[in-house]
Amino acid sequence: MTDHDNQSQPTEYDSPWKEILKAYLKDFLEFFLPDAHDGIDWQRAPEFLDKELDRITREAESGNRRVDLLVRVWLLDGDELWVLIHVEVQGNRDPHFEERMFTCQYRAFDLYKRPVVSLAILADEEGAWRPSAFGYQKWGSKVSFQFNAIKLLDYLSRMDLLESSTNPFAIVTLAHLTGKQTRNQPTERFQQKMRITRMLYERGFSRQQIVNLFRFIDWVLNLPEELDNQFWTNLSNFEENKKMPYITSVERIGEERGRLMGIQIGRQEEAASMLLKLIRRKFGATPDWVTEKVKLANLELIETWSDNFVFANSVDDVFAS
Repeated sequence: MTDHDNQSQPTEYDSPWKEILKAYLKDFLEFFLPDAHDGIDWQRAPEFLDKELDRITREAESGNRRVDLLVRVWLLDGDELWVLIHVEVQGNRDPHFEERMFTCQYRAFDLYKRPVVSLAILADEEGAWRPSAFGYQKWGSKVSFQFNAIKLLDYLSRMDLLESSTNPFAIVTLAHLTGKQTRNQPTERFQQKMRITRMLYERGFSRQQIVNLFRFIDWVLNLPEELDNQFWTNLSNFEENKKMPYITSVERIGEERGRLMGIQIGRQEEAASMLLKLIRRKFGATPDWVTEKVKLANLELIETWSDNFVFANSVDDVFAS
């Protein structure tokens, strides 16, 4: 599910999507599934069920699941509801996608007896691929599963909405689509990245919102080194003129950018190999799901799990959030 650009580094969409979803769940549902947003009691903070999701997807053997989120919310009538969110960012059709959605759905109900609403964000580039249901029937027995599916490509015909909306996910969608459209066009990407970044300051977002959204923009609109340096020079001048030094003059943000953008594949593989070796040494044979989970994780997550390992009494403890 990695989209490789012929630029200074590959564009990896999974990590920024998960980060922005967790930061702005309320805005995400307001933008993509307003009926759900309007039915939730937002006075009660949603809970991300990472451990439950790990168990569901592990036992379901559901394949790549780096951008799955399972969230507990409470409705206005007081009922509890679980929401399964899956972002599919791969560029090719996945013939097993509908089955994976169904498997996660029924495993959640089977294990926890909780109603689950499923939502898929299809961020791929194949316009004709629009999965939204899974089912089969034989000899009078029938299974039918329908899930919500949002195709980001559809927003190419609604660019006026993306350009004018103050919802953070309008910016997220605009940046994602622009990243796809400007692949192998570094000069055009540079111009669009500058334009979208300026929007953050013009739409009345708070300082923290600007920082969070810029992290996503910086991930999906990465630039070759020369243009990247020019971008930061331009952004510094822009912030100075606006008297809004939200990004470039804050050392902490610069360090965060360096951490995210500076991850090297070699360092990631080395860290993953070391963690798996430690797990095998302490807990014995490594299950396939552990190997897959570690190898697919980004460096930050591997470092978190390595910290957990020190006090872990079981393999599951290593991956506890």
